[in-house]
Amino acid sequence: MVVSLLVLFSLLSATGRGSAQTYVLSDEGGAGRRFDGVGGLSGGGATSRLLVNYAEPYRSQILDFLFKPNFGASLHILKVEIGGDAQTTDGTEPSHMHYEDDENYFRGYEWWLMKEAKRRNPNITLVGLPWAFPGWVGHGKNWPYDFPDVTASYVVSWFRGAKMYHDLDVDYVGVCGRTPACRRRTDVVRHLSNESLSSQIWNERSFDAKYIKLLRYTLDKFGLQRVRIIASDNLWEPIAQSLLLDPELGTAVDVLGAHYPGTKTVVDALKTQKKLWSSEDYSTFNDEVGGGCWARILNQNYVNGNMTATISWNLVASYYEDLPFGRDGLMTAEEPWSGNYVVESPIWITAHTTQFTQPGWTYLQTVGHLAQGGSYVALTDGKGNLTVVVETMTHDHSVCIRPPLPHFNVTSQKATFQLKGSFASIKELQVWQSQFNFQTKKPTFFKKLPPLKLAGGSFSLNLGEDEVYTFTTITAGTKGSFPDPPPSARFPKAYKDDFNARNPPFSEAPNFADQTGVFEYHANLSDPGPHVFTLRQVLTQRPVTWAADADQTVSVIGDYQWQNLTVACDVFMEDVRTGGVFVAARVDRGGQSIRSAKGVYFWVFADGTYKVTNDIAGQTILAEGLSGTRAYHWYTLSITVKGQFASGFLNGYPLWKNAVVLTPKNGWAAIGTNSFQLAQFDNFAVVAD
Repeated sequence: MVVSLLVLFSLLSATGRGSAQTYVLSDEGGAGRRFDGVGGLSGGGATSRLLVNYAEPYRSQILDFLFKPNFGASLHILKVEIGGDAQTTDGTEPSHMHYEDDENYFRGYEWWLMKEAKRRNPNITLVGLPWAFPGWVGHGKNWPYDFPDVTASYVVSWFRGAKMYHDLDVDYVGVCGRTPACRRRTDVVRHLSNESLSSQIWNERSFDAKYIKLLRYTLDKFGLQRVRIIASDNLWEPIAQSLLLDPELGTAVDVLGAHYPGTKTVVDALKTQKKLWSSEDYSTFNDEVGGGCWARILNQNYVNGNMTATISWNLVASYYEDLPFGRDGLMTAEEPWSGNYVVESPIWITAHTTQFTQPGWTYLQTVGHLAQGGSYVALTDGKGNLTVVVETMTHDHSVCIRPPLPHFNVTSQKATFQLKGSFASIKELQVWQSQFNFQTKKPTFFKKLPPLKLAGGSFSLNLGEDEVYTFTTITAGTKGSFPDPPPSARFPKAYKDDFNARNPPFSEAPNFADQTGVFEYHANLSDPGPHVFTLRQVLTQRPVTWAADADQTVSVIGDYQWQNLTVACDVFMEDVRTGGVFVAARVDRGGQSIRSAKGVYFWVFADGTYKVTNDIAGQTILAEGLSGTRAYHWYTLSITVKGQFASGFLNGYPLWKNAVVLTPKNGWAAIGTNSFQLAQFDNFAVVAD
């Protein structure tokens, strides 16, 4: 305790002695904007794919770090993807309506995740957003707003299903459309550097005013008047100007939501007097640099841009790390086979705000920048409680991208905060501290320091570089912990799944990550044979796509570092004319790059032929010939890749051998089809050296 007190004394002083810049914290001039919370985003896409496969108690521990109040991140908002059957960054998420006459509100894992979040925090705001749509919504076109009534009905059905089947109430629905220029801001930056329930209409695309108005009408028609609209999940303009010019549109929209706004807003957005949200932000490694980025954003989104909610993409990095934007979550949980997970710095940076505020608090008008760099915000519940968050990050994280980051002009400084108005009588504040210590690489996060006694409503502190402090009247904060999870381990070298052990309540088989198409559990109840339970690719029409889906469907699994391996699977084609299926090894790309994925693909077709290709598009042929395969028969395919040679077997007999494979050197195992068609898979197995 003596050491702690000495450290505290060097940092804090209640007397205000010495030269220091003074910052007034007061409500005498009235309050600022209403605080709406801090959140995380599951989706865009398939970013929580591996989380559902964690065994207990590790899965619940991860969820506690994310959602449990006064424990870890204590998130106020959970935003999820409304699955649209298409590739939306790191995979596909299944729709509740693959077809117009098909409704199923138990597909995927977002329903489960929302309920788990709600169970931990009944007051959490739930957010949903479609990135893509099933093909029937667009009537075969890659544009859903040609048929706004169909699109609105489709989206509203998701909200109705959330309530009817899962007792999840809805708070917001958002709107967006598509133009070629509407790209995720960090995608552009990385390319240049080589590298309550709310829903939003279509992610990062230009909006359609007619659709927004029709969506409002449709929500009201089905008794969802309480659902409010966020627009446009892209940029501040042109939606802000449109709200000012179109009173009917202005009435329909409740919140302006921007993605990666760089802590800035625009004049027209402020003129609308709407709530301003950073409805997707962060998108960087969840290491110490990423945590610093997040600290700066959480403060300066309000200081610079008057944004009252900030949502991180993504919630938890629970997808294969070698997919695009690996480890971009608030924490990492990418090894369900081992149980290992890592609580990263953004969890504790989030806690600096979320554990000591709640949606419904208000910002003070007296917030701003520190004289020598950094920022401070202050919030109150209007009942005498006060929370102040101070950050002095030395890198310019106005837009979060991966390192290297430019240095921001922040230097060590002394700051005095003077409490006035209703806060002048506060005598003591709780203190929480994080220090990044980039030079020593010995950071400390969310450390509880002894309470600070105030003299005359004033306190001073010596601020170093890359620090975060919370000063608060709230005493309930805690740094939650569990026993260490199991150590990290590679994906098992020998793995098999006969798909007989259902994975309730989820429709996908464990560890398979769909990249194009949707692979779901299927029951051939009239088949008494060995293939009663299978995995089936269920899409027969290309979705209204958000990213560049492949023309083929594919689901990857395993260890990206696999080089020498054997992949085997029973396959069943259901398309007599164009049927084709494959097993593959060394698949080297996924996500938005899936169209250009290379590897070793062993295809058989319903016309009795086979081919072996070096790419998923089937253009680079390594071998081909007759197979005798046809639709509606089961076959066992097996491919072995060792060094620069590959061989394939059909029903245990060699069909081709010693095809030369120069690249890629490593990659995942995979299964798939040659187009959007029905096909089944069973008895999958892989053995790697």
